[in-house]
Amino acid sequence: MTQLTPLARTGPSAPPMAPAVRLSRRAKAAIIVQFILKEGANVPLTALPEDLQIQLTQLLGEMRYIDRDTMHAVITEFSEELDSIGLSFPGDIAGALSALDGKISAQTAARLRKEAGVRQIGDPWKRLADLPVSRLRDFVTSESTQIAAVMVSKLEVAKAADLLSSLPGDVARRITYAMSMTDAVTPDAVERIGLSLAAQMDSEPPKAFRAQPSERVGAILNFSRAATRDELLTALDEEDKGFAEEVRKSIFTFAHIPNRMSAIDAPKITRDVDQETLARVIAGAVADVDKRSVDFILSNISKRMADALREMSEEFKDIKPKEAEAAMSAVVRAIRALADSREITLIQSAEIED
Repeated sequence: MTQLTPLARTGPSAPPMAPAVRLSRRAKAAIIVQFILKEGANVPLTALPEDLQIQLTQLLGEMRYIDRDTMHAVITEFSEELDSIGLSFPGDIAGALSALDGKISAQTAARLRKEAGVRQIGDPWKRLADLPVSRLRDFVTSESTQIAAVMVSKLEVAKAADLLSSLPGDVARRITYAMSMTDAVTPDAVERIGLSLAAQMDSEPPKAFRAQPSERVGAILNFSRAATRDELLTALDEEDKGFAEEVRKSIFTFAHIPNRMSAIDAPKITRDVDQETLARVIAGAVADVDKRSVDFILSNISKRMADALREMSEEFKDIKPKEAEAAMSAVVRAIRALADSREITLIQSAEIED
C-alpha cells in the first residue's frame, strides 16, 4: 500500500521539504488525475491501456491524503515537465495511423495496419453506427440472428428503424424477437461482438469511391434537367428497380425542399444565394411542386426579405424555363453544400415525391 503522509515540519517558520522526491511517478500521476477530477475537468482515461487504467484505479483507492505543499510540488513538477516538451508523437503505429487519417491514401493505411497487426482504433460500435443502412444490412444478413439483435440494439433508434424496415419481413421479425432475449448479454460479450464486426470492416479492401453507387448517380441526376432525370430513372426501373429506388432516395431537387429541409434552415438559403437568382426562381416557378417550394422559402424568411424578393421577381416575369431551371439548380447546389458541410441536416426519412 502506498503510504503518503503530511510533511513533517519542525516549526511554523520551517521551510517545506521537497515531497515530490519521495513519490513514485505513478503516485504523482495519481495526484495529478485526482486534482484534475476534483476541478471538474474531464480526463479521457479510456485512451490508456487497460492495465494502466487498473493500476491507476487501484492506486487512487489506496492513497488517503497529502498536504498542500506536496500537492503544489507535484503540480509544479508536472507543469515544468509539460513546458519542457517541444513536440510529442503518437508513440505507436496505431496512433500514427489515427493522426494521419485522411492525409495518406486508404491503400497505404490498410497496408500499414495489416503489416503492423493493428486494428483501426476507435469505438467499434460508433464506427458501425456511421455506416450507411445498406452496409449494415449486409452485416445483418451475414451474421446470426442473435448477433444481429445485439447490433440493432446498439444503433440509434431512428437508424435501427430504417435498418429493420429495409429487411424482409420474416428477417426483421426474427431479429426483433431475438432482441427480447438480450437481457443476459454481458458488456464483455457486446465488446467482443463489436470488435469482431470492426475486424470484418478492417479486412475489407479499400474502395476507390467513398460514396455508394446510388449516391453517386443521385448526385449527378440532381443537376440534370428534369426530363433527362425522369428518362434515366424510368430506364433504371426497367433494369434494376431496387437500385432505381435507392437512387431516388439520394436525389434532392428543388421540389423536395419542403419535405426534406427544416424551416429554421431556410434563411441560410438567402445567405448563400444572391437575391437576383432567388427572384428568378420565384418568377419561374410554374409547376405546383415548385410553387410549394417557393412558398416554403418565403414563409420562413423575414417578411421584409420576402416582400423584396417578390417585388424583384416582377422584373423576370418573362423568364425562360431553361433560365428558371438553372436558378433552381443554383439553390439546390447551395443547399447541398450546406448539407455536405454539416451546417444543416436534410431529412432523410421523409417521403420524396417526384
